[in-house]
Amino acid sequence: MKINGYTRTCGLIGNPVEHTMSPAIHNTLAEAMGENMVYVPFRVPENSVKEAVEGARALNLLGCNVTVPYKSAVLPYLTEIDSLAEKIGAVNTLVRTDNGFKGYNTDMPGLYRAMCEDGVKLTGEKVLILGAGGVARAVAMLLADKGAEKVYMLNRTVEKAEQVVNEVNAIAGRSFAEAMVLDDYRRLPGDRQYLCIQATNVGMFPKTEEAVIEDTDFYQKVHTGYDLIFNPAKTRFMELTQAAGGRAYNGLKMLLWQGIIAFELWTDKKVGAELAEKAYSAMKQAMHME
Repeated sequence: MKINGYTRTCGLIGNPVEHTMSPAIHNTLAEAMGENMVYVPFRVPENSVKEAVEGARALNLLGCNVTVPYKSAVLPYLTEIDSLAEKIGAVNTLVRTDNGFKGYNTDMPGLYRAMCEDGVKLTGEKVLILGAGGVARAVAMLLADKGAEKVYMLNRTVEKAEQVVNEVNAIAGRSFAEAMVLDDYRRLPGDRQYLCIQATNVGMFPKTEEAVIEDTDFYQKVHTGYDLIFNPAKTRFMELTQAAGGRAYNGLKMLLWQGIIAFELWTDKKVGAELAEKAYSAMKQAMHME
């Protein structure tokens, strides 16, 4: 990679950003496609989001990704927001326009692309979501958009889940989502009927030996478990799903595809399957997975 006066810069706004895999994705793609572009992480202090977005524009950055805890905090400083991102209430990709930055959410399209690659369907499915935070809300919006038959949002505090479910049902225009406290899974009918999406941080360091639900009876209800965590590569949730006979996936391909979709937005170029696999290998190398 040669850096010169024509090199465009993209980057990641977040805090912390030190362990991000995004440079591995974007710098691999840029080099392979002959894009004179470099991608770097930017650690943004608390209460400095406005300055970060304005600074990115002033410095002529081509675009930015946004990670926790700023995916909603950046919204007031954008000149335009994509309709999907507006429904979700969070952006993770900023694309430069004539007047400022337009915000997109490539997380959920990335999750959908990853699921399609893994042979996981959403249309007509009964789905369990573990958690009721911002990620769980975004997943519920994706499921509404892709025609899931029924969604149960399970959370420790049912009030939080009810709030999210009411918002999602109102935006979707149909009452397809229902809130439940975690222990209420026992009243769900049938075994092997559910796709379960794990949307909490339980399973990440330092909770790597934990799952939101430990009861093996729960996992008898799950035909496929999808954990949005990608490090560790196999979470306790995935182990429990597989031990009960279900399929289990982590969130690494979601991370790959959200990055690829962002790259395509910045460069207006399409990334093929062979190059996507090359970026995936670069990510795994960065994580010391191979």
